[in-house]
Amino acid sequence: MIDVNEIIKYSKNLKLLYVEDNPEARDMTVSILEDFFDDITLAYDGEDGLDKFKNNKYDLILTDINMPNLNGLDMIEKIKDIDSDVFIVILSAHNEDDFFIRSIKLGVDAYLLKPIDIDQFCMMVQKIVQKYKYQEEAKLNLHFLEEYKKAINKSSLVSKADKNGIITYVNKPFCEISKYKESELLGQKHNIVRYPDNPKSIFEDMWNTIRIKKQSWQGIIRNKTKDGKSYYVDTLVMPILDPQNNIVEYISLRNDITAVMNPLKQLKEAINNAFDPILIYFKIDKFDLIEDFYDHEMIEKIENKIFDFLYKELSLKYKFDTLYKLDNGEFALILEKNVYMADEKEFTDNLKQFQEFIKDNKISLDSIEYNVSMLISLSYEKEKILESVKLGMKKLLKSRRDFIIANNFAAIEQNKVKENMKTISMINVAISQQKIISYFQPIIDNNTKEIVKYESLVRLIDENDKVLSPFFFLETAKKSNQYLKITNIVLEHSFTMLKNCNYDISINLSAIDIEQKSTRNKVLELLEQNKDLASRVVFELLEDESVKDLKIVKQFISKVKSYGVKIAIDDFGAGYSNYERLLEYQPDILKIDGCLIRDIATNSYSHSVVKSIVTFAKEQNIQTIAEFIENETIFDVVKSLGVDFSQGYYFGKPEDINLLK
Repeated sequence: MIDVNEIIKYSKNLKLLYVEDNPEARDMTVSILEDFFDDITLAYDGEDGLDKFKNNKYDLILTDINMPNLNGLDMIEKIKDIDSDVFIVILSAHNEDDFFIRSIKLGVDAYLLKPIDIDQFCMMVQKIVQKYKYQEEAKLNLHFLEEYKKAINKSSLVSKADKNGIITYVNKPFCEISKYKESELLGQKHNIVRYPDNPKSIFEDMWNTIRIKKQSWQGIIRNKTKDGKSYYVDTLVMPILDPQNNIVEYISLRNDITAVMNPLKQLKEAINNAFDPILIYFKIDKFDLIEDFYDHEMIEKIENKIFDFLYKELSLKYKFDTLYKLDNGEFALILEKNVYMADEKEFTDNLKQFQEFIKDNKISLDSIEYNVSMLISLSYEKEKILESVKLGMKKLLKSRRDFIIANNFAAIEQNKVKENMKTISMINVAISQQKIISYFQPIIDNNTKEIVKYESLVRLIDENDKVLSPFFFLETAKKSNQYLKITNIVLEHSFTMLKNCNYDISINLSAIDIEQKSTRNKVLELLEQNKDLASRVVFELLEDESVKDLKIVKQFISKVKSYGVKIAIDDFGAGYSNYERLLEYQPDILKIDGCLIRDIATNSYSHSVVKSIVTFAKEQNIQTIAEFIENETIFDVVKSLGVDFSQGYYFGKPEDINLLK
């Protein structure tokens, strides 16, 4: 039974637009409507009704069909184009099939026949009231959902993905922890933040649960930030289903548990809490080769297998709480110094024996046998003990040794940093006070013993007016932006010298110089300004293993040679210098490294190497210069071998540019 009073209680709050062209029918219907609605707007035909709807907001439209200017059905069609959700009721004397069919197609909510039937009208109003009650409840629920969303956004990392796993939404905390912008994440798959060494089985299980079983999945996943750092999240992934149980999208809620899961953080805490620890750092030998050869899943298996092996064998020798599995094939162990180091030599000898023991063992994994070989760095000086063992491991990797005691390495490194800062400060002062200067050392023709060239050599005058060679500042300068400033100063000095003498001037350039566009431009600018002198310029390409872009170096050589510049390879015959560089650089001059010249009079090996270099150079029409000619005996030997030029203290030390003008 319909409760009219309950209906009226809600209907009084609704706005009604009533469209009727017949005055008598309109007046009679209004008298009924006024019992149900307080806010009634009258329209006198379809056109008038449409205009009023455009300018006002209504909850309900009640309309006749046959009206002048614009009939009711045409008016409804236009109104639906504006607001498809508005509730529309037809009140008409016509009950023809055509009217019913079209009204259904237009989405009319009810069709009442004139004269109005009160019971039928009450049922219609009840239907409208229920609709708006549901809408109000939906708004309230939506409000609560928004409040819940705010709470979740503050406490969780939230993302949504479509049916194909493409990210469609991420919240602010998700962006903050991953260090990606929202625009960088939307449209991507979640593997953009997935750390590579997660076992594939995790994601196979997850997709089987959420896609096939259509159930929620929960687990711990290791993710990575944009800059490659890892973090751990406790993850809940839930499929969102429609009423037909079809998956619409997926939502993921994550909580950052990095502080709990990160083994390095656990290790640091353990070190801080240890009274007098010995920290032993293990690293899988040649781990970089493993990374190149295997995929991430296999690497994880290898690490886990070696971890299990190490844990088992170490447990037989030592008592400890945890073996920490770190990144990059590294493991760490803390022992108590007062228990195990009554005798330091005995302890380290035992550890070396253990290292040899594990070398003789192999692990089997998926039909692959892998030798267990470990690098070991240890320290028992508690101050910065972790930093020290890491520095020790770096030294092992550089030296190819496999065992090191790294006590106080961090303190030593810190002192180096302090010295570097002092050197950088000294360089800054020297640059600002124009105390970066150039010295020039003569190069003589071996046949005439006459000076034919000068090499430009940088010097620094310190605060005590002491002249320092590059050994004391240049490597430090390379680690800052000061190096390029020094190069520019040397270039300016060298070209000034070029203008003030009639000799060739050799200028040292490294790969760092050439790969810098600003330095290349500076060189070309000076050559362009001094075209008539460019044929007396020699660029000595310094020995350097860190060439990043050989193409740029070769293009630079080709460009400067077009000005008549000659190219020399410095320190040839030692270090990284080799005959392959000749093919790349096509030099005009080879400067034979001083380590081959110093003892050439007494060392048959040096004599043979220099002889072969000179023979090769003459065949290729390349000139040669011998460095470090310190006495007449050495000069006589290099001259007899056919070396073209000599440079060294026997003929002249580097001198101040001002003395050579």
